[in-house]
Amino acid sequence: MDKVRTFTLPKLPYDYNALAPYISEEQLKLHHDKHHQKYVNDANTLFASIDETMKSEAQIDYWVKFGYVKALSKELSFNVGGHMLHTIFWENMAPTNKGGGGQPNGAIADVINKEFGSFNNFKKMFSAAATSTEGSGWAALAMHPCIERPVIVQIEKHNINLMPNFQILLAIDVWEHAYYVDYKNERPKFVEAFWSIVNWDKVNQNLALVK
Repeated sequence: MDKVRTFTLPKLPYDYNALAPYISEEQLKLHHDKHHQKYVNDANTLFASIDETMKSEAQIDYWVKFGYVKALSKELSFNVGGHMLHTIFWENMAPTNKGGGGQPNGAIADVINKEFGSFNNFKKMFSAAATSTEGSGWAALAMHPCIERPVIVQIEKHNINLMPNFQILLAIDVWEHAYYVDYKNERPKFVEAFWSIVNWDKVNQNLALVK
């Protein structure tokens, strides 16, 4: 069987209205169906352009000569990063009646308590990273097996300040398109609402991938 060579928009693991009142159906549809879909479409368009260029050595030489390789790499990183981070984000959340929110459980609770002293300390620091991200970006909790300790990172856009080979355990999208319908320009209110729908079971699954 041929390997898949394009991306597809993943189906949400819950209904569009399932995260209300923290994220409305209108906000979720706009975010998932429009914004995430655009990153998927743009990444696939770039791959199609690469496939077409690979058919001609003259076209490859043209791209190299006029700097298109550099521009393409940057655009591909941005759009693929957007697709991957959004996929993590959807899975990081769950309806409150399906286990979303509350205190962390299992192994991630132990990791958080060991590194940050308490969940409350972690929540304060992660929320501060999310609310203070400059412009458009993300906050994430990531971990690498070589040090086996979690780090809070701010990701600008979709691809700046990422740490290579660090597994993202938890991520929140703080681009305005993630919350503007529901919270206007009040990002801190959106970040606070996020804690009511965090899917800690999925975070534990992500943690298991580190080890």
